[in-house]
Amino acid sequence: MEQNATVNISAEEMKMVFTSILLKQGFEKDKAITCAAIFTANSIDGIYSHGVNRFPRFIQYVEKGYVDKDAIPSLQQSVAGIQQWNGNLGPGILNAIHATNTATKLAGEFGIGCVALANTNHWMRGGTYGWQAAKAGYVFIGWTNTTALMPAWGATDAKLGNNPLVIALPYKDEAIVLDMAMSQYSFGAMEHAAIKNENLSVMGGFDEAGKLTNDAAAIIKTKRPLPIGFWKGAGLSLLLDILAAILSGGLATHQIGKQKAEYGLSQVFIAIDISKLGNTSAITILIENIINDYKQSIPANEKEKITWPGERVLAAREKNTAQGIPVLNSIWQQILQLQ
Repeated sequence: MEQNATVNISAEEMKMVFTSILLKQGFEKDKAITCAAIFTANSIDGIYSHGVNRFPRFIQYVEKGYVDKDAIPSLQQSVAGIQQWNGNLGPGILNAIHATNTATKLAGEFGIGCVALANTNHWMRGGTYGWQAAKAGYVFIGWTNTTALMPAWGATDAKLGNNPLVIALPYKDEAIVLDMAMSQYSFGAMEHAAIKNENLSVMGGFDEAGKLTNDAAAIIKTKRPLPIGFWKGAGLSLLLDILAAILSGGLATHQIGKQKAEYGLSQVFIAIDISKLGNTSAITILIENIINDYKQSIPANEKEKITWPGERVLAAREKNTAQGIPVLNSIWQQILQLQ
């Protein structure tokens, strides 16, 4: 089979393989199962760049000591609904789940809860925690900084992180979840396109000649991804980095970039208990009316469907659950070799 061909793997098999590899790496059973479940869930939802594709690199970071598999977060400071935690370089997934749970508990007590997490690791798909909070009935706002991956607007050298931002809220039995990097495409998404020898659907960055391109490999080579909204995305990236470092007391992007790899990140998790608002009884119909109006948009392309953030994820989840998760054969073989 060609390396760029895809194979369909059931969620059950993928989770089992991930769990066995994590146990081999010395993870406690509960931690192994949780991490395996999240990597699998991200893949089921079609976020392969932060699911199955990212798993080998996660194992590599564990082996190199960038991720401490046994570490747990520790509380550093607590003032009303705001808490600062040290992630102690533990697995980013586990730290982020803990931070989200803590933020929702604080929101239940104070109406709004903010957990700022320093010294943590890549949380994989930020939307995971938006879904987690929203499915529990909370509004969620969260973001992370990263190593320097993107130039300031008008510059050629990387000084900004692509600093993903997540905003989520409950909707019917599911959630509306916006999960976006500050670059037009996350590096994971560009890596996935490059492996498949596919062009990006829109211009995603600059090539060596300084021209906008949709060639993912060329953008990865120059490390010049395009900020969302041009200068606006660059400015938002900068502010998210500053706030993450301030609120957590952790590292900023320029400090993370001086390390051997991307670790020791700063993250923020904010939860809001909308059941405590005076208009809580009207919120459900309010959201429904907004979405109904949004859905009446006239498509520029009749073949395209207007979707709200998270709706495509639900479609991918249904398809991949029924048909299996499409995985590049080269990636799956690499994972199997880790067993």
